[in-house]
Amino acid sequence: MSESVLIVGAGEGLSASLARLCKLKGMKVFLSARNIEKLSDLKNEVNAEIFKCDSSDIESVKNLFKETDKKIGTPNLVIYNASSRPSRNGIEELDPAQVHKAINVTCFGAFLVAQEATKRMLERKSGSIFFTGATAGVKGFANSSAFAMGKFGLRGLAQSLARELHPKNIHIGHFVIDGGIGKKPMGDYQMINPDEIAKTYLDFYNQDKSAWSWEIELRTSVEKF
Repeated sequence: MSESVLIVGAGEGLSASLARLCKLKGMKVFLSARNIEKLSDLKNEVNAEIFKCDSSDIESVKNLFKETDKKIGTPNLVIYNASSRPSRNGIEELDPAQVHKAINVTCFGAFLVAQEATKRMLERKSGSIFFTGATAGVKGFANSSAFAMGKFGLRGLAQSLARELHPKNIHIGHFVIDGGIGKKPMGDYQMINPDEIAKTYLDFYNQDKSAWSWEIELRTSVEKF
């Protein structure tokens, strides 16, 4: 039976690059998002199964994994790519409701997905769970406190799970994307090519367990900040 990947928070950009590469490597692709209409073209391109899921909602995540249980059983690889970012304002101007939403999607949702995936991977005695992080998870920037809270929490979750689950044959990966993602520069700003990021995810997935990493940082060679 071929291996399978479940990408939560799928969309254009990195998720699409991951889906294409996983398909190329012979994996069965499953995509999840709150808005599944945006995935119709990608679904056809990689012959993916699509699931509607609000990753910040407990019951929605439970239902997602119940559906994948029926379709494929336990995915070999689960990638949490969902994130939410309020406007770049000073703390005095931020909407608390939007901040709460951002933390729920970026961090709490990752916990929910990891929990459901882990339950199944422990039973199978193997698996990989990867999280898409950001620069904001390792250093805070002015006017980015809400995003930083979510991404710092995500990184803490990944680090804790790596120590907890690596001895149980579940590989945890946290990817610090230190820059914007895109295939073309934005003026003088060099973007990180999502196709190249996807290759790093798959290389990480194929690491020998005698030398598992839990985190890697990706940035362009010309990044200045």
